[in-house]
Amino acid sequence: MNWHATISLFGSVAIIFIIGLFASRKSKTSTSFIQDYYLGGRSLGGFVLAMTMTATYGSASSFIGGPGVAYNEGLGWVLLSVTQVATGYFTLMILGKKFAIITKQYNAVTMVDFLKERYQSKWVVVLSSFSIVIFLFSAMAAQWIGGGRLIQSLTGLSYDGALFIFVITVLIYVTFGGFRAVTLTDSIQGTIMFIGTLVLLIAVIIAGGGVTEIMTKLQVENPNLITPFGADGTLTKAYVSSYWVLVGVGVVALPQIAVRAMSYRSTKSFHRALIIGTIVVGFIMLNMHLIGVFARAVLPGIEVGDKVMPLIALDVLPPWVAGFVLAAPLAAIMSTVDSLLLLVSSTIVKDIYINYINPNVTRKKVQILSMSITAILGIIVFLLAINPPDLIIWLNLFAIGGLEAAFIWPIVMGLYWDKGNRFGALASMIVGISSYILFQAYYPDPFGMHTVVSSIVLSFVSYIGFSLVMKNRIQ
Repeated sequence: MNWHATISLFGSVAIIFIIGLFASRKSKTSTSFIQDYYLGGRSLGGFVLAMTMTATYGSASSFIGGPGVAYNEGLGWVLLSVTQVATGYFTLMILGKKFAIITKQYNAVTMVDFLKERYQSKWVVVLSSFSIVIFLFSAMAAQWIGGGRLIQSLTGLSYDGALFIFVITVLIYVTFGGFRAVTLTDSIQGTIMFIGTLVLLIAVIIAGGGVTEIMTKLQVENPNLITPFGADGTLTKAYVSSYWVLVGVGVVALPQIAVRAMSYRSTKSFHRALIIGTIVVGFIMLNMHLIGVFARAVLPGIEVGDKVMPLIALDVLPPWVAGFVLAAPLAAIMSTVDSLLLLVSSTIVKDIYINYINPNVTRKKVQILSMSITAILGIIVFLLAINPPDLIIWLNLFAIGGLEAAFIWPIVMGLYWDKGNRFGALASMIVGISSYILFQAYYPDPFGMHTVVSSIVLSFVSYIGFSLVMKNRIQ
């Protein structure tokens, strides 16, 4: 075991956790446990909002899986990945002030709360909750695997042992800290990510003898590595462009991101988050994926792509610096895990239990139930992550696409089109989810684009068509 790197890594994470837990106890702003635990009392400033969106979106897929694919595919995957620059901007611009105002009027704590009040339909709530739980289990498994692999590569422990350490750490933190602790530490995590990616990129370039030398080595190995089309030429224009939907504008439909747009304090905070978030996401995503490509010239022969980031950090940096730098992706993974756990927990507790089983539940029981469900969910995902694939990015992208196919139009059209109704929302969700799963199973990447594009088009047509045809059924 590399003790210097291990101590540096876990020391950094421990400090972040202590700060977050202490702050979460000292800065409650709401008398409602639900508001504080799941939304932080709607009191986030601009910098905190920007960083929590960055850290939540910058997950194991971005920091572990993404560079692993870039290692295999070359600069073409870097071009594809920078479509993520738009995520924070489009999310806040499309949802914007209107979403925050309406959700506050509805007293909405979750995205499903908004859908429930907007469409006044039990079936919209049930289908939404089901979709969130199913797809986010895939996303959470990806984060668990990414965290386990990072710790495994750094410490030399077995994968199962590393995964167990990661899960226990996250469960303790999120179960007792809630949303406020998550968002406060996201500010620290986002800063570590910003600095850490820059330090590691510079170190990789130096180790490779400079950018020119690295490019020469890549060209000698495979000329396609330095083209926009990928190592085997499969990254076509249509496929790369479709990622503007999947990891760009479509991110507006992700529940874990949308909930952030409910939680800012003021218009000034919103505008500041818009600028900071766009710059930080673009900077981090570009650096991380360039590191993945350049690592192929410095450390060739890595068989499991998800191990590229920790292995290259240990190779080009002093162990204690590597531990600190790797706290960036580990912090991002933990942040995303925290957010997804809270989201699924709130779906079960708030959207199902309180709405339809026990509306008069006491605050104490809600608190116990929320913490218990969060812990149980974490244990279930741990069991799912025991036998991981070689690249977790595909698990995460599957989850992202499924959530977008389900929610993008019920959210966006629900905000901006008054004629949208429960029939349109239900049809959009059913068509979006079913077509996405069928395309994935039998006709992947239709028309040379990612599956989510076709599913979103079909769900849009369904939303408009059923809303108009069934409008006379609305009492």
